[in-house]
Formats: sequence, structure tokens, C-alpha cells
Amino acid sequence: MSETDSFVTAVGDLLASWNLPHATGRVYGLLLVTDEPLSLDAIGAELRLSKGAVSTAVRQLVSWGLARTIPRPGSRRLVVEAAGGIESLLEASHARARTLIGTLRQGRELARSPATRERLDSVVGLFESYVAVGEDMLARHREPPS
Repeated sequence: MSETDSFVTAVGDLLASWNLPHATGRVYGLLLVTDEPLSLDAIGAELRLSKGAVSTAVRQLVSWGLARTIPRPGSRRLVVEAAGGIESLLEASHARARTLIGTLRQGRELARSPATRERLDSVVGLFESYVAVGEDMLARHREPPS
């Protein structure tokens, strides 16, 4: 197995552990180490994936902000390139966590016992801490070197 294949598989494994399909992670891994945007056919050939699997993976990556499609002039075919980095995935995760926090806060009003409210408050606190630490980390990462 080549170093590129190992990297692509490792990214696939990582994103699969975050509940994204393994194929989506493999496509992202390939895009990260490819100098030029790739066509869907080239991605499928390189990774030995069906057109449907590649199309689904690209749509997922675009929806997470991890890839962008680029139209080819005079053609309906697109090429794809990696966009941003894992930061986009973390930002999307933070947005989802904020939605969960809001929902959990609404549930607190339904809690009838102090123990139930305490449990909800604990979960809210955990997710608030996750978002705060993650946003601080991303802000430090984006600071220009001194």
C-alpha cells in the first residue's frame, strides 16, 4: 500500500469514527493530498468507488464545508477540490452542539424533579464547555504567527 493510500484510508477511518461514511473520508483524504481539482470520474477510478458513492461523498463534503465543486466551462461536469480543513468540520460540529444546547435548555422546563434538571444542566454544561474550548482552540489556530 502506498503512503497516499495509507493516508486516504486513515482519513476515511477518522471520519467514519465521526459517523460519516468511510468513502466520504477517503474522498476527502484524496482531495487533501491532490494538487489539482479532480473530476468525479477520476476520484472514482483512484479510490475504486462507484459513481454513486463518489457523488454522495462529494455532496456530503460540500455540505460540511470540506470541499467545493468547480464548474468546467462548456461542460456539465464538475471538478472537486478540498476546501479549508478540519476547522470546517469542527465549526459544523459546534453549530450542531449549539442547536443541541438550545433544545436541552427547552427540555429543562419539562423536568419535574431537581435531579432531572440537574442532569440536563450537566449535559448542557458539558456541551457548552466543548463549544467554548473548541472555539478558543480555533481562534488560536487562526491567529497569525507572532
